[in-house]
Amino acid sequence: MDRIKSSFSIKNLEHISGIKAHTIRIWEKRYNLLSPERTDTNIRRYSLDSLRKLLNITLLYSNGVKISKIAKLNIDEISQLVRQISLESKSEQTSINAFKLAMVNFDTSLFDLTFDELIKEKDFEFVYMNVFVPLMMELGILWQTNTISPSHEHFITNLIKQKIHVQTDIIQAKKENRTDDPCFILFLPENEIHELSLLFLNQLILSKGFKTIFLGQSLPSDSLSTFLNFNSTIHFVTFCTVEPNPDKMNEFVEDFNEQILLKSDSTLSIFGNRTKDITLEILPTKVYTFTGLHKFKADFLNRDKIL
Repeated sequence: MDRIKSSFSIKNLEHISGIKAHTIRIWEKRYNLLSPERTDTNIRRYSLDSLRKLLNITLLYSNGVKISKIAKLNIDEISQLVRQISLESKSEQTSINAFKLAMVNFDTSLFDLTFDELIKEKDFEFVYMNVFVPLMMELGILWQTNTISPSHEHFITNLIKQKIHVQTDIIQAKKENRTDDPCFILFLPENEIHELSLLFLNQLILSKGFKTIFLGQSLPSDSLSTFLNFNSTIHFVTFCTVEPNPDKMNEFVEDFNEQILLKSDSTLSIFGNRTKDITLEILPTKVYTFTGLHKFKADFLNRDKIL
């Protein structure tokens, strides 16, 4: 079973907070900020409460509050000041730290408040690319090194998915359907289940005024041929994060080209880690690979250029 991690080493605290272990030890000794337990071999172990406190301290410290001042505050005063700074700060890193604090506390309210303040100042594309993406990269490393539990990662991922769905619904409620709109069909290859990036891309394409059909996880390429009966000019879009396997990527591209692209005027755009496993020298003419959004947006989401 997935158990919530409740005991942390000083290295765990360093990885999550970004504060060096040496500095944590100094803060303990000089300001009595944390009180770790000791194992039989005299190794520090920190509770979940200690981690929460350190994340709060880190957020204050990174926003210019002196450690000597923080040491004089009680837990409630620290928490109140953290909330105030989190909601008022314009720094993306401060928002990331606030989201990490929300993760550790499983605090949906703090997550929502932090997001609401961000979206007042920035559009959703900025929030996703400059806050959510770096946050998920950090959490991915923390999860892989067993610094946090899968529960933490799932908690944040699902809250981000909720925000994408809300933003998507807002756009769809305002959008007027046009029969001449290019159509983007978004799907994941067989056995690929990592759909967060695809959900965001669906929202982004809609925000630029185009029509999308979102199909989600694990679809065989040949099942997509049915769409050609309705429209022979489709922009297929996929993310290959862990699937297909590296030695199967060229075969995936070749099969898609034969089953779909050679029978239509459609194109395929591929994002994700697995793009590096595609042999570009033999890439079909209607298949495109992307490592970021800038070129994709310029090539396919510029209405003046396309329509």
